[in-house]
Amino acid sequence: MTHQANIFVRRQLPVAIAAALGLVCASNTSANEGDAKLKEVSVSAESAKPAAPAHVPSTTESVTSKQIAESVNSVSSAGALLYLPSVHVRERFIGDVNGGLAMRMYGVNSSAETIVYADGLLLSNHLVNSCCPGPRWGLVSQDAIDRVDVMYGPFSALYPGNSVGGVVLMSSLMPTRFEAQAKLDAFGQNFKLYGTDKNFTGTHGAATLGDKVGDWSFRVSVDRLDNHSHPTDFTAATAKTGVPAAAGQFTAVTGAHFDTNIANSPRVNTAATSMDHTVKDDGTFKLAYDFSPTVRAIYTLNIWQNTSDKLVESYLKDAAGNAIYGTTTAAGMYRYVRIDGKDYSVTAPSVSHAEAEYHMHGLSVKSRSGGTWDWELAASHFNQNKDVTRATSGNFGTTPSSNATAGTVTLADGTGWQNLDLRGEWRPDGNLKSRHQVSFGFHSDTYKTKSDQYALAAGPWQTSDAGSLNTNSRGTTSTQAVYVQDAWQISPDVKLVLGGRHEKWRALDGSNYASGSNVSYADKTVNAFSPKTSLSWQASDNLALRASYGRGVRFPTVGELFKNVGITRIGGGNLTAAEIEAFPAPYNVAKTNNPNLNPETADSWEFTVERFLSNGLWRTSLFGEEKEAALVSQTDITTLPGFSISSVQNVDKVRTYGIETALQTNDMWIRGLDLSGSIAYIHSRIAQNTANPGLVGSELPLIPVWRASLLATYHISDALSASLGYRYSGRQHSGLLNTTTMQYPDPNPNVYGGRSSFGVFDAKLLYKFAKQWSASVGIDNIGDVKYFTLYPYQQRTYFVSLKFNY
Repeated sequence: MTHQANIFVRRQLPVAIAAALGLVCASNTSANEGDAKLKEVSVSAESAKPAAPAHVPSTTESVTSKQIAESVNSVSSAGALLYLPSVHVRERFIGDVNGGLAMRMYGVNSSAETIVYADGLLLSNHLVNSCCPGPRWGLVSQDAIDRVDVMYGPFSALYPGNSVGGVVLMSSLMPTRFEAQAKLDAFGQNFKLYGTDKNFTGTHGAATLGDKVGDWSFRVSVDRLDNHSHPTDFTAATAKTGVPAAAGQFTAVTGAHFDTNIANSPRVNTAATSMDHTVKDDGTFKLAYDFSPTVRAIYTLNIWQNTSDKLVESYLKDAAGNAIYGTTTAAGMYRYVRIDGKDYSVTAPSVSHAEAEYHMHGLSVKSRSGGTWDWELAASHFNQNKDVTRATSGNFGTTPSSNATAGTVTLADGTGWQNLDLRGEWRPDGNLKSRHQVSFGFHSDTYKTKSDQYALAAGPWQTSDAGSLNTNSRGTTSTQAVYVQDAWQISPDVKLVLGGRHEKWRALDGSNYASGSNVSYADKTVNAFSPKTSLSWQASDNLALRASYGRGVRFPTVGELFKNVGITRIGGGNLTAAEIEAFPAPYNVAKTNNPNLNPETADSWEFTVERFLSNGLWRTSLFGEEKEAALVSQTDITTLPGFSISSVQNVDKVRTYGIETALQTNDMWIRGLDLSGSIAYIHSRIAQNTANPGLVGSELPLIPVWRASLLATYHISDALSASLGYRYSGRQHSGLLNTTTMQYPDPNPNVYGGRSSFGVFDAKLLYKFAKQWSASVGIDNIGDVKYFTLYPYQQRTYFVSLKFNY
């Protein structure tokens, strides 16, 4: 009995994972060598690519380029993950560079707890653990993706502790003949919120050219995105206390919009901000050379450029209809604004202009014999060659923020990372069906941050020179690791995977400048060992079971180690100069950070049942982790009596568990209907917390209790397909429990500033109207749902696309 699963690949080891293991090259390995046999049951994909023996010790979900083309409207590479189980990308608008990745037990602010690769090149930004910036999605065009494979949890010894949330592997293929491809997309939305009611549109174009001549092959890809985003931020007014403003000290205005914030307190919204006009240019050149039928080298060069202009719109108008941008502390008619008889202060919204150019180099030399020995050398280097952001400090009265003469310029040139992997594979039986498949290797990485913020000198903010230094940050982390993993086929029905990873991590050259002084931090070294094991049993032709355990040690990022934090008085109020002076080092305000963080250690487990159906697969996974020294941003109330320090800190213990079930079928009910879906429940609690005991038993923020997705694709004919998708995310808190009020900070979450639960529908129609031509139309968020991740997501958005493929 053979099942053709054309949506998601299951029992075969995905090619991208096989490539990472150094086992197989899709273009050169025979299908006979690669088929994964489970008695008489096999699962294959339309991609028609071979797979190596399946010894990935964790749940894996995959999606092919065909599935992406049929169901996804988003034009970014992040959109390829849209319907994978328990996966979400915080893409507020098309082209969002702050698209944090969430997977299973981890939220969108956990960028250092997931890993994203594209053809072996690291896209994840492990300089920080936040949504901002997210993985470098812009370095890969969605149209260049051949497939995406997702592994959940830290169960493979081949990956560092950042895999505690999971690993995303995007892959493409080198051409075997001449090929050319071009695509043009247009999209737009009508966005309505507060005083904004406008159309925001954009275009996207991509082109690829490649060929293979003798032992050489190459591909050149270019990608351009030009998009105007909706506002992602809004300015709120602050009510004046005490008596009303005297005559001549205020201006009466109209146009403000009233609502309640996440705490259910009244809010007066006065301006829309961060309407981002972003223009991205991405170019990739890949060159491959086959030294022999079994050894190939590939060099990759990627250049990514971006300009971003964040614009603002004030809602406030005076009696003459002039826009009012803000108030001032100086006496005069713009000291306050009067709205419906009440006086307010308004901070003028800031505009900004950013320019960036990032370079990525990658080199891979790989053996793919499928015999006793295989090996690989893989190296990559990412550098922010140019990263400049200019921002105004706003204005007051009728003077637009764009005419400001004061502001800041932030330079992040030189920030980046580099990776080196030496991998080997030993098969004692001399072939891919060897009872033992021993993977081993060496890994090295370095992450470096370099950021300086200056006050702008006098003159227009767009062209002024940098003036005095406000703040800066420096720091480097590096890791060296060795690992070994053996996939042992004990019997035809039982497989045991055992592995371990030893890592040596260093933090060095850390420093901050703030408030006129520089603070340097001592270097730090930590060693850690992470054991891994997985046991699989093919119980019958239609039933497979797997139990996995893995430890993931996630080391602190440069941002977590060296970011300044503030000290506040418990109960409120600013610190006096005497109080600041009284604090011994290193507790001085604006100089305090947390350079002594320990790594967090997650002991993770998973039990999975897979049921093979006549036309698909049904999987259910029970999983969890117990994390010690968890890195959580919280308030420490024990360090300084009467005061608190808010920063990323080590929480003694966090306990999380969940259950997920996913179904993938072909020809469901009627021929040509493919259906996939999943639903997951997550329970995460702080189990022990010496620094803030009142938080024990409370929920971690940014982790939805429920996630679900459903995707139906109907192949009406060979030329025409239609898809309908549904995405759901349940309740999640914006922050930790307030231990004084014993309430979470967001009783009103479905507003700007909150973390919404949401359910949205998407649809797409794809038509191949000629041999080499196709077109599509689509709608995301059909119901025009207003939902938020602090900031608003896109509302109902229309897409149209035309593609040529030779």
